[in-house]
Parts: sequence; C-alpha cells; structure tokens
Amino acid sequence: MSALQEQYDDAMFDFSTADYDSAIAKLTAVLAEDPNYFDAQLSLGMAYYRKGDYATAIAEGHKAEKLKPSEQLVHTNLSLFYMKAGDKKTAEHHGLQARIASWKGNMAAPGAKPEGDPELEIAKPKAPPVKVGEKFPDMPWKKNKPISGGGEAH
Repeated sequence: MSALQEQYDDAMFDFSTADYDSAIAKLTAVLAEDPNYFDAQLSLGMAYYRKGDYATAIAEGHKAEKLKPSEQLVHTNLSLFYMKAGDKKTAEHHGLQARIASWKGNMAAPGAKPEGDPELEIAKPKAPPVKVGEKFPDMPWKKNKPISGGGEAH
C-alpha cells in the first residue's frame, strides 16, 4: 500500500469517527501531494458538509466535478450540499445530473468496461461453449406421445 493511500485511509478513519477537522487536515495533505486524487477530493467536500460549512463543501465538490464531470456521486453530493445551503434550483440541477450519470452507466454498450473500480464489478457467469455437431439434451415436453383412449378420429 502506498504512503498516500495510508494517509487517505487515516483521514477516512478520522471522518468515520466524526473528527472532521483532522480528516480535513489529512485530506488536504493528500491533495497537496496529488491534486488529482479523486476520492480525497470527494471526501474533503463531504467532511466540510458534515461540519456544516456548506459554502466550502460546494467549492470542494466542484473541484471533484472537474476531476470526474460525469461521476454520479459528485452530482449527488453537490445536490445535497446545495439543498442544505438553501439553493433548491441548483440542487435539483445536480440531482438531475446524478440521474443522467446513472443512466449513462446503465446503458453502456454490452461488453464495455465501466469507469469504476474493476474489483467492485459483479462477476458474470460464462455460458458453456456449444460444440458444433453436439446434440442438445432431450426435451421430454417435445416428445411425441401416442394418443390413447380409443376415441373417434376427428
């Protein structure tokens, strides 16, 4: 594990224990080393939100948006931040952007790789290969059964 990842993990531990000031300091340090560390940027906005500093949360949320403009969670967070700040119209805009990002993710071409973490992808079962010339298994519901009963033919 890299030193930067360890710093981020420490910051997230502080965040999870509601020590937002410490989390903010550590996340800021991570971003000073790597300004493109998306998870740290996203978390920094949420830490400010939890402190009740909505203006700074919004500013940090927009920095995350610049890193990944079509990320659903970015817009979900911004919608929340704006709603708490009292700007319902902008909150609704980002809520819509979050839904659009969700739809785009669900409508990716079959076989296309999602943008997210490959470790979080759902494993898909592989169909067994069909060999040419191989017979399919019996289908008992399709077998011809003799008509019995000795009734009249129609």
